[in-house]
Amino acid sequence: MYRQKQSLKTNIMVNFYIKCRFAKIKIIISFLCILSFQISTSQTVNVFVSVKGNDTNSGMSADSPLATLQEAFRRINLEKVQDQPINILISGGIYHSKELITLLPENSGTAKAPVTIRPVGNVPVIFDGSASIGGWKKYKKNIWCTTIPEVKNGTWKFEQLFVNGQPRSPARFPNEGYYLVAGFPDGGTEVQYHTDSKRFKFRPGDLNPSWSNLEDVRIVVYHFWSDAHLQIEKIDLTDSIVTFKYPADKRFTDDFTGDGAKYIVENVFEGLDKPGEWYLNYHNGMLYYIPMDGEDLTTANVVAPILKGFFNFSGDAQKMKYVENIHISDITFNYSNFILPEGDAGDMQAAFTVPAAVTLKGTRNCSFDNCKFQHLGTFAFDVQSGCSAIRFTHNVITHNAAGAFKVNGSTEKGHPLERTGNITISDNEIGYYGEKYPSADGILLMNTEGNYVGHNHIHHGWYTGISIGWRWGYERSISRDNIIEYNHIEHIGQGLLSDMGAIYTLGVSPGTIIRNNLIHDVESNKYGGWGIYNDEGSAYLLIENNIVYNTKYAAYNIHYAKELTVRNNIFALGKLEELNRTKGEPHTSVYFENNIIYWKTIKDPFNADWKDQTYQYHVDPWKEAQPVKTTNFDTDYNLYFNPNLPVDSLTFNGNSWQQWQKMGKDFHSLYSNPMFVDPENFNFGLKPGSPAFQLGFKQIDMSTVGIRENK
Repeated sequence: MYRQKQSLKTNIMVNFYIKCRFAKIKIIISFLCILSFQISTSQTVNVFVSVKGNDTNSGMSADSPLATLQEAFRRINLEKVQDQPINILISGGIYHSKELITLLPENSGTAKAPVTIRPVGNVPVIFDGSASIGGWKKYKKNIWCTTIPEVKNGTWKFEQLFVNGQPRSPARFPNEGYYLVAGFPDGGTEVQYHTDSKRFKFRPGDLNPSWSNLEDVRIVVYHFWSDAHLQIEKIDLTDSIVTFKYPADKRFTDDFTGDGAKYIVENVFEGLDKPGEWYLNYHNGMLYYIPMDGEDLTTANVVAPILKGFFNFSGDAQKMKYVENIHISDITFNYSNFILPEGDAGDMQAAFTVPAAVTLKGTRNCSFDNCKFQHLGTFAFDVQSGCSAIRFTHNVITHNAAGAFKVNGSTEKGHPLERTGNITISDNEIGYYGEKYPSADGILLMNTEGNYVGHNHIHHGWYTGISIGWRWGYERSISRDNIIEYNHIEHIGQGLLSDMGAIYTLGVSPGTIIRNNLIHDVESNKYGGWGIYNDEGSAYLLIENNIVYNTKYAAYNIHYAKELTVRNNIFALGKLEELNRTKGEPHTSVYFENNIIYWKTIKDPFNADWKDQTYQYHVDPWKEAQPVKTTNFDTDYNLYFNPNLPVDSLTFNGNSWQQWQKMGKDFHSLYSNPMFVDPENFNFGLKPGSPAFQLGFKQIDMSTVGIRENK
């Protein structure tokens, strides 16, 4: 009996233990199921796209890919997978894009679950906005031709042509160089330079009213700081006057002088006379081309751009509906098409009316990294109103018709949610920009604040490298707190336009800093060609630790400005000027201190208006009489040197060195050899014992300037 009870007790205890263990297991299994569910809902969703895909496939595996990126976005139902990161994985190949991809707020990811678009595999992914042109036949002599039905029926116009990936030139007069405007029936120097102009006189023989399809011919005028693209209305041989269908924005002088502007004539059938030139007849759709040596048009890849752009990020900032958390990397974008609309000469400052291949509006927390943008007929990026926290890093943007970046939000009068800022543009290569619209800037920051532009390499453009600000004069400007640093800007301007600089500023811009930039080889047409250029109303900027050399005009230039701090820079080897200020005003324009100024070809480093003005200024409200100030620029603790001339043979804004110092200018400054490491080879590091150090100058480290490694 006792044994039975013990056995029963034991069984009860064992059963209880087993039940408890089972309950624990059930709890553990339940926990694991919950954890497994949580893990599964946070797993990445992959959508596959391939040149061999089909938009009827599932797209959810590499074995069943879609054919287009458009369809990939259509398939993503973010409401069902909103906690899951989404990868759109694109197999290598060339994708001939047929439509602009519009991304709306419902296409967005989240900070924890972003949408990422990137290649898979080792073959490059190329989005191509061109159309192939075939059917070539021998026309006569060395000219070939083909008919393009879409041009003939008016559904396609283009002004760029590429053969085997290389740009080709429209047939033009003259073949080399430029014609010059011979006279100004709409006004020359007697009218304000911003006078609309529809006519100019030409030299006999330069223009001909009997040219084929005269309405297809374009005249491009390069004057002041813009390029005007004009359609001919008529050519009068009697008076040698050409009249256009719509005006240019400025008179047809080269600049503020009475010299005639440069111009070329494009898309002229009669000018088709050398290899690499082409002519397009927009009426019958006939395209003519003279092949280069070694080109076989029966096998050559001949294309022209047809797609207007690749992406349109379209959010609504005022409704707080943003496109966000979309990240695109490692993709190449080739060819985009743009034709100036009727009546637009395209001659606004910085070519800002030209659109972009990628447009962003009402967009936040997105990025483009390690992408390529080549042979575009436009800008690469246009960041519009209501954008913030967008990163453009390690991209290559080269050989494009306009510039790389436009950034522009609302002004101070617009809705605060429509303002744009906190954009990062860093470590990009921007080269050979402005090939069709040469007045385009490499990077154009207009009404925008708090941006970072750093470590870019900007080169071989026809106009300004980086432009900051979009308000002329001292009224309030949205442009402020922009950081421009460690950029390498070189070989820009190239002698075509005037009034440009490597770094250009406009308007009041408190908190903006321009530092540690390396700038050299800036070449303008006439005046201009400056290194750092503070234009109209530039105010409250800090400019420090920059090295600027080999500029046609001043390494440092002020038009008119207020309370700029310019310190610890090296301004060297300006060819025609070294330091320039166009006009003084009754306030302090610049605090110029601890700089090194080194020049060879001129006798006076201070060009134009460095005269002081006397004015009253407000200091103490309790005093009836306010003090009178007798200086409107401060300059001290600088080091000056011309290795070819002693100080006694130089002047400083027309004064001897002693007179200059008695005027209170550069009282503690020195005229002495700065002891550069190797100035003949443009190494402006300072040797130990340089007199600059005793003035407080700090060695400028350029070891990290330009593009950094992409990690």
